[in-house]
Amino acid sequence: MPPRFVLASRSPRRKQLLEMTGWPFDVQESQADETIAPGTPPEEAVQMLARRKVEAVVPCASDAYVLGADTIVVHDGRLLGKPRTAGEAFETLRLLSGRTHDVWTGVAIATPHGETVSFAEKTAVTFWPLSDEEIETYIATGEPMDKAGAYGIQGRAALFVKRIEGDYFTVVGLPLSRTVRELRRLGWPPDGMGA
Repeated sequence: MPPRFVLASRSPRRKQLLEMTGWPFDVQESQADETIAPGTPPEEAVQMLARRKVEAVVPCASDAYVLGADTIVVHDGRLLGKPRTAGEAFETLRLLSGRTHDVWTGVAIATPHGETVSFAEKTAVTFWPLSDEEIETYIATGEPMDKAGAYGIQGRAALFVKRIEGDYFTVVGLPLSRTVRELRRLGWPPDGMGA
């Protein structure tokens, strides 16, 4: 029987991106601890968090390829996670207004053979200057509240983006083309499954 594929994430965006491959997969939410020590470099932080998500799911899916990912926004060395309040979302978006920030997504993949690999991708995003009214209107949609950096590039915040340098899908939450290449290198998909 061929191995299964499991996405260790509750993110609807990651699920949608993975569906683009045409592969069958299951979704199993990870309950991993998402705290990181202050001063952890972003490239290390996102890989560590992605690995934790995979490690939390592997005991229930040892026969599967398990994929986990985590995304953070970094501005001037400061890691910007998901806002806890509307006020925090406002302050984050005001900070990003008219400036360039980096979005890091870390990916971890565990194989049924006991191997786990991880990598990170970075994309630079530049916002147009934003008025307080634009920010408040966006926050009122509720969209920023479950997203690193208080915005979703694939949603209404697309209107804020002046330029990106790097893989767009890294900002959405999964650098899809590199992820697919890593999975192929690790033996997924099995022969006959395509993609």
